[in-house]
Amino acid sequence: MTEKDINIEDEETLNEAPVEETDKETAEATTEEAAQTEEVEELDPLEKAQKEIEELKTQILYKAAEFENYRKRTLKERAELILNGGEKVITAVLPVLDDMERAIANGAKTDDPQVLREGMELIYQKFVKTLEGQGVSKIETKDADFDTDLHEAVAMVPGMGDDKKGKVIDCLQEGYKLNDKVIRHAKVAVGQ
Repeated sequence: MTEKDINIEDEETLNEAPVEETDKETAEATTEEAAQTEEVEELDPLEKAQKEIEELKTQILYKAAEFENYRKRTLKERAELILNGGEKVITAVLPVLDDMERAIANGAKTDDPQVLREGMELIYQKFVKTLEGQGVSKIETKDADFDTDLHEAVAMVPGMGDDKKGKVIDCLQEGYKLNDKVIRHAKVAVGQ
């Protein structure tokens, strides 16, 4: 076949099909499909948005319930901490209490005050170590500068000289810190 024959066959094929009717049917079908598609597209975003709103509402309800459970759980934990927060300290102090009871029981058996004094000193040292293990430390007052964050002045001592001015002269009651937080200020006399 030559090129001329191919062109003739193509033209014949084209001439055989009614061109105008096919175009009209296609155009009408396309118009109807377009109208239906527009309606579906108009409904689809609305339905899609409504579904999205429902999903978001469900998520919000779940999150609100989850938050409420979290709030209740933390309140319960806080209440338990308040009630049982001292358990660790009390457990640490109980052996010292046992030693005190033994010392009292044995104190009746002896008349030697030196033995009683030594026993009391041992119990005191054990108690101090127990408190240190819990983070309690004594506030130093000997030859210290007066510090309002650590000390409470209960007396002013005049006539001590310039070198004692603003210094702690005497400690009337020891002060203590718990993990660097003052839990009781030291009551001191300060030089004037």
